[in-house]
Amino acid sequence: MLNLKNIRREYKLMGLSKNNIDPDPFKQFAVWLKDAMESGNPEPTAMILSTIAANGRPSSRIVLLKHSSEYGFEFFSNYLSKKGKHLKDKPYASLLFFWPELERQVRIEGQIEKMDPKESDEYFSTRPVESQIGAWASPQSTIVPNRKTLIDWYEEFEEIFKSTAMTRPTHWGGYRLIPDLFEFWQGREKRLHDRIEYRDEKDGWAIHRLAP
Repeated sequence: MLNLKNIRREYKLMGLSKNNIDPDPFKQFAVWLKDAMESGNPEPTAMILSTIAANGRPSSRIVLLKHSSEYGFEFFSNYLSKKGKHLKDKPYASLLFFWPELERQVRIEGQIEKMDPKESDEYFSTRPVESQIGAWASPQSTIVPNRKTLIDWYEEFEEIFKSTAMTRPTHWGGYRLIPDLFEFWQGREKRLHDRIEYRDEKDGWAIHRLAP
Protein backbone atom coordinates (compact mmCIF):
# COMPACT_ATOMS: atom_id res chain seq x y z
CA MET A 1 0.00 0.00 0.00
CA LEU A 2 1.44 3.36 -1.00
CA ASN A 3 1.58 6.00 1.70
CA LEU A 4 0.23 9.21 0.18
CA LYS A 5 -0.44 11.16 3.36
CA ASN A 6 2.81 13.08 3.37
CA ILE A 7 2.98 13.93 -0.33
CA ARG A 8 2.57 17.67 -0.54
CA ARG A 9 4.36 20.79 -1.73
CA GLU A 10 4.33 24.43 -0.77
CA TYR A 11 3.28 26.89 -3.44
CA LYS A 12 5.45 30.00 -3.39
CA LEU A 13 5.87 31.30 -6.92
CA MET A 14 3.44 34.22 -7.03
CA GLY A 15 0.13 35.65 -5.92
CA LEU A 16 -3.12 36.71 -7.56
CA SER A 17 -5.05 39.84 -6.65
CA LYS A 18 -8.24 41.47 -7.90
CA ASN A 19 -6.10 44.57 -8.38
CA ASN A 20 -3.78 43.01 -10.96
CA ILE A 21 -6.13 40.95 -13.14
CA ASP A 22 -7.92 41.90 -16.32
CA PRO A 23 -11.63 42.71 -15.86
CA ASP A 24 -12.29 40.53 -18.92
CA PRO A 25 -11.86 36.82 -18.02
CA PHE A 26 -11.16 35.87 -21.66
CA LYS A 27 -8.21 38.26 -21.74
CA GLN A 28 -7.01 37.04 -18.35
CA PHE A 29 -7.16 33.46 -19.63
CA ALA A 30 -5.18 34.42 -22.74
CA VAL A 31 -2.42 35.84 -20.53
CA TRP A 32 -2.25 32.69 -18.40
CA LEU A 33 -2.36 30.36 -21.42
CA LYS A 34 0.55 32.26 -22.98
CA ASP A 35 2.46 31.89 -19.71
CA ALA A 36 1.72 28.16 -19.70
CA MET A 37 2.90 27.78 -23.30
CA GLU A 38 6.18 29.44 -22.35
CA SER A 39 6.60 27.50 -19.08
CA GLY A 40 7.84 24.23 -20.56
CA ASN A 41 4.57 22.41 -19.89
CA PRO A 42 4.44 19.59 -22.50
CA GLU A 43 0.65 19.91 -22.97
CA PRO A 44 -0.39 23.47 -22.07
CA THR A 45 -3.68 23.17 -24.01
CA ALA A 46 -4.73 19.92 -22.28
CA MET A 47 -7.93 20.36 -20.29
CA ILE A 48 -10.16 18.09 -18.25
CA LEU A 49 -13.64 18.07 -19.77
CA SER A 50 -16.38 16.98 -17.37
CA THR A 51 -19.83 16.02 -18.60
CA ILE A 52 -22.98 14.61 -17.01
CA ALA A 53 -24.78 11.41 -18.03
CA ALA A 54 -28.56 11.18 -18.21
CA ASN A 55 -28.53 9.36 -14.85
CA GLY A 56 -26.63 12.23 -13.22
CA ARG A 57 -23.24 10.54 -13.04
CA PRO A 58 -20.30 12.79 -13.94
CA SER A 59 -17.54 11.70 -16.31
CA SER A 60 -14.19 13.36 -17.01
CA ARG A 61 -11.44 13.00 -19.60
CA ILE A 62 -8.64 15.08 -21.05
CA VAL A 63 -9.14 16.78 -24.41
CA LEU A 64 -7.16 19.50 -26.17
CA LEU A 65 -8.24 23.11 -26.51
CA LYS A 66 -8.07 24.09 -30.17
CA HIS A 67 -9.22 27.71 -30.05
CA SER A 68 -10.37 30.25 -27.50
CA SER A 69 -11.89 33.69 -27.98
CA GLU A 70 -14.63 35.90 -26.56
CA TYR A 71 -17.07 33.46 -28.20
CA GLY A 72 -15.93 30.45 -26.19
CA PHE A 73 -13.58 27.48 -25.93
CA GLU A 74 -13.44 24.99 -28.79
CA PHE A 75 -12.56 21.29 -28.94
CA PHE A 76 -13.30 18.41 -31.31
CA SER A 77 -14.55 14.88 -30.83
CA ASN A 78 -16.75 12.05 -32.05
CA TYR A 79 -20.41 13.06 -31.65
CA LEU A 80 -21.34 9.40 -31.01
CA SER A 81 -18.81 8.96 -28.20
CA LYS A 82 -19.68 8.83 -24.51
CA LYS A 83 -18.99 12.54 -24.11
CA GLY A 84 -20.97 13.26 -27.29
CA LYS A 85 -24.03 11.46 -25.94
CA HIS A 86 -23.73 13.26 -22.61
CA LEU A 87 -23.51 16.66 -24.30
CA LYS A 88 -26.51 15.90 -26.48
CA ASP A 89 -28.66 15.08 -23.43
CA LYS A 90 -27.22 17.73 -21.11
CA PRO A 91 -25.44 20.49 -23.04
CA TYR A 92 -23.44 21.84 -20.11
CA ALA A 93 -19.86 21.09 -19.11
CA SER A 94 -16.84 22.26 -17.18
CA LEU A 95 -13.21 22.60 -18.23
CA LEU A 96 -10.17 22.44 -15.97
CA PHE A 97 -6.64 23.48 -16.91
CA PHE A 98 -3.76 22.61 -14.54
CA TRP A 99 -0.32 24.10 -15.06
CA PRO A 100 1.88 22.80 -12.20
CA GLU A 101 4.98 24.63 -13.45
CA LEU A 102 3.17 27.87 -12.64
CA GLU A 103 1.21 26.53 -9.65
CA ARG A 104 -1.99 27.54 -11.43
CA GLN A 105 -5.30 26.12 -12.51
CA VAL A 106 -8.32 27.56 -14.30
CA ARG A 107 -11.85 26.22 -14.01
CA ILE A 108 -14.49 27.21 -16.59
CA GLU A 109 -18.18 26.30 -16.65
CA GLY A 110 -20.81 26.94 -19.29
CA GLN A 111 -23.18 25.80 -21.98
CA ILE A 112 -22.13 23.65 -24.93
CA GLU A 113 -23.05 24.14 -28.57
CA LYS A 114 -21.98 22.29 -31.69
CA MET A 115 -19.80 24.28 -34.03
CA ASP A 116 -20.90 25.08 -37.57
CA PRO A 117 -20.09 22.18 -39.96
CA LYS A 118 -17.94 24.51 -42.07
CA GLU A 119 -15.80 25.28 -39.02
CA SER A 120 -15.43 21.55 -38.34
CA ASP A 121 -14.52 20.93 -41.98
CA GLU A 122 -11.88 23.64 -41.84
CA TYR A 123 -10.23 22.22 -38.74
CA PHE A 124 -10.48 18.60 -39.96
CA SER A 125 -8.59 19.54 -43.11
CA THR A 126 -5.62 20.68 -41.00
CA ARG A 127 -5.27 17.38 -39.13
CA PRO A 128 -2.55 14.88 -40.08
CA VAL A 129 -3.90 12.29 -42.49
CA GLU A 130 -3.40 9.56 -39.87
CA SER A 131 -5.71 11.42 -37.49
CA GLN A 132 -8.25 11.96 -40.26
CA ILE A 133 -8.34 8.23 -41.00
CA GLY A 134 -8.53 7.48 -37.28
CA ALA A 135 -11.70 9.60 -37.02
CA TRP A 136 -13.30 7.35 -39.65
CA ALA A 137 -11.95 4.07 -38.30
CA SER A 138 -12.61 4.35 -34.57
CA PRO A 139 -16.17 3.97 -33.18
CA GLN A 140 -15.10 5.93 -30.11
CA SER A 141 -16.18 4.67 -26.68
CA THR A 142 -17.69 1.43 -28.01
CA ILE A 143 -16.44 -2.01 -26.98
CA VAL A 144 -14.06 -3.65 -29.48
CA PRO A 145 -12.81 -7.24 -29.37
CA ASN A 146 -9.10 -6.40 -29.54
CA ARG A 147 -6.50 -3.98 -30.89
CA LYS A 148 -6.11 -5.94 -34.14
CA THR A 149 -9.73 -5.11 -34.98
CA LEU A 150 -8.96 -1.39 -34.72
CA ILE A 151 -5.88 -1.77 -36.89
CA ASP A 152 -7.88 -3.72 -39.48
CA TRP A 153 -10.54 -0.98 -39.59
CA TYR A 154 -7.85 1.66 -39.88
CA GLU A 155 -6.20 -0.16 -42.79
CA GLU A 156 -9.56 -0.56 -44.55
CA PHE A 157 -10.17 3.19 -44.47
CA GLU A 158 -6.53 3.87 -45.32
CA GLU A 159 -7.05 1.86 -48.51
CA ILE A 160 -10.32 3.63 -49.31
CA PHE A 161 -8.75 7.08 -49.06
CA LYS A 162 -5.93 6.17 -51.40
CA SER A 163 -8.41 6.59 -54.24
CA THR A 164 -11.09 8.77 -52.63
CA ALA A 165 -10.81 12.40 -51.52
CA MET A 166 -10.67 12.79 -47.74
CA THR A 167 -13.78 14.27 -46.14
CA ARG A 168 -14.86 14.80 -42.54
CA PRO A 169 -17.17 12.10 -41.16
CA THR A 170 -20.50 13.63 -40.16
CA HIS A 171 -20.25 12.00 -36.73
CA TRP A 172 -17.09 13.97 -35.92
CA GLY A 173 -16.78 17.70 -35.31
CA GLY A 174 -16.40 20.62 -32.99
CA TYR A 175 -17.95 21.78 -29.76
CA ARG A 176 -17.85 25.24 -28.23
CA LEU A 177 -18.23 25.89 -24.50
CA ILE A 178 -19.75 29.32 -23.86
CA PRO A 179 -18.65 30.30 -20.35
CA ASP A 180 -20.73 31.81 -17.61
CA LEU A 181 -18.16 31.19 -14.87
CA PHE A 182 -14.36 31.32 -14.62
CA GLU A 183 -12.18 30.60 -11.60
CA PHE A 184 -8.47 31.43 -11.61
CA TRP A 185 -6.49 29.61 -8.92
CA GLN A 186 -2.97 30.48 -7.86
CA GLY A 187 -1.25 28.28 -5.30
CA ARG A 188 0.00 30.06 -2.17
CA GLU A 189 1.83 29.19 1.04
CA LYS A 190 0.06 27.57 4.02
CA ARG A 191 -2.71 26.41 1.65
CA LEU A 192 -4.12 29.95 1.61
CA HIS A 193 -4.48 29.81 -2.15
CA ASP A 194 -5.72 32.74 -4.22
CA ARG A 195 -9.04 32.05 -5.96
CA ILE A 196 -10.61 34.72 -8.14
CA GLU A 197 -14.02 34.02 -9.64
CA TYR A 198 -15.70 35.74 -12.59
CA ARG A 199 -19.45 35.17 -12.74
CA ASP A 200 -21.52 36.29 -15.73
CA GLU A 201 -24.30 38.63 -14.64
CA LYS A 202 -26.73 40.76 -16.64
CA ASP A 203 -24.57 43.87 -16.52
CA GLY A 204 -21.20 42.15 -17.04
CA TRP A 205 -18.71 39.99 -15.18
CA ALA A 206 -18.86 40.13 -11.37
CA ILE A 207 -15.45 39.42 -9.81
CA HIS A 208 -15.10 37.85 -6.35
CA ARG A 209 -12.37 36.40 -4.18
CA LEU A 210 -13.19 32.92 -2.87
CA ALA A 211 -11.90 31.27 0.28
CA PRO A 212 -9.37 28.52 -0.49
